[in-house]
Amino acid sequence: MLQLQYIKDHRDEVISRLKIKNVQDVENRIDSIIRLDEQRRLLQAKADAVKADQNRIAKEIGALMKQGRRDEAEAAKARTATLKAEEKELGEQRSAVSSQLDEQLISLPNAPHPSVPVGKSEADNVVVGEFGTKPELAANSLPHWDLCAKYDIVDFELGNKITGAGFPVYKGKGARLQRALINFFLNEAADAGFIEIQPPLMVNEASGLGTGQLPDKEGQMYAVPLDGFYMIPTAEVPITNIYRGEIVSADQFPIKHVGYSECFRREAGSYGKDVRGLNRLHEFSKVEIVVIEHPDRSYSQLEEMKKHVGGLLDKLGLPYHILKLCGGDISFTSAMTFDFEVWSAAQKRWLEVSSVSNFETFQANRMKLRFKDTDGKMKLAHTLNGSALALPRIMAALLENNQTDDGIVMPEVLRPYLGFDKIA
Repeated sequence: MLQLQYIKDHRDEVISRLKIKNVQDVENRIDSIIRLDEQRRLLQAKADAVKADQNRIAKEIGALMKQGRRDEAEAAKARTATLKAEEKELGEQRSAVSSQLDEQLISLPNAPHPSVPVGKSEADNVVVGEFGTKPELAANSLPHWDLCAKYDIVDFELGNKITGAGFPVYKGKGARLQRALINFFLNEAADAGFIEIQPPLMVNEASGLGTGQLPDKEGQMYAVPLDGFYMIPTAEVPITNIYRGEIVSADQFPIKHVGYSECFRREAGSYGKDVRGLNRLHEFSKVEIVVIEHPDRSYSQLEEMKKHVGGLLDKLGLPYHILKLCGGDISFTSAMTFDFEVWSAAQKRWLEVSSVSNFETFQANRMKLRFKDTDGKMKLAHTLNGSALALPRIMAALLENNQTDDGIVMPEVLRPYLGFDKIA
């Protein structure tokens, strides 16, 4: 959530930045927020004045009673009753205005960094780096869903039988490849200074609100209405919420965590060739890195996180490029995002495997995550996260890019985790 004081102090800047995200009717929305805040403050001032009158009259009543001026004392008591009713009415009005203000603030997206490219959709994202060499496959090469069937390593029909579409069953060497990737990613993150967290797979509404999944993404989340819980779409949600309502020390920065979890996304409306096989699932495994950082260093931290993700892909031998997302494709909560996409040689297309984002104070303001700076002032921290990495499309690219007539050759870095060097 954007800080109200910042909106008031930098109205034109906020409007300009939100226009990068193509926020509709942004001037009126910002002015409505400022106007509601003025109304709230005016109502509070009136309520305070009424309360002061009550306190003054209460003192007068005592003096009047001592002087035997009972009629005047009774009139003062009646005036106090009127003032109490007036104070109550002003309080109810202020509460209603505050609710409107909160609703409008929470529905306003994060303001993107000024350097975020202008654009309407993913077609306007900017490639900022391309790495590795795309493999040349034989004419008889197969897409990963056919490879999964050929080697019996992922069973999509069995998952459909047990649960439904988008819930595959990993079998044999496919299951071992999943486990190997998870352990490899976790160990690499530990070597980079991230502290591992094993988070719950369900969160409450406050946690969803804290990181911005609610109220923006209810349609994409699996809900457990009886208990008021939501299945997590990413480990970012529970890990970041560890610090909800906390005051951390400036000398703790950067606070770096990594967590593996299953992730659950409804992906409503997804269909077509782009969702075949492992391309888009309702349940999938992912390793997530989360950083809480000082505002002065969050963008240098973002670069470090990008290097970490790129290093994983380099070690796996996967060709990839990095996209800087434009305003029309960046998420509701993000101030800046870089997507990593790997090349799928059999499908001949790029597959997104990671988003690395800086949310600046947007999540911290919702969560009231603060720190005392060296100047003694209480400030909001910056939060960042990134996929390091999401497994399904990594697995898809590994299977497709490394297929040979004799089987699928595994990257050397995974072999100690796998116990085999080829799926055949």
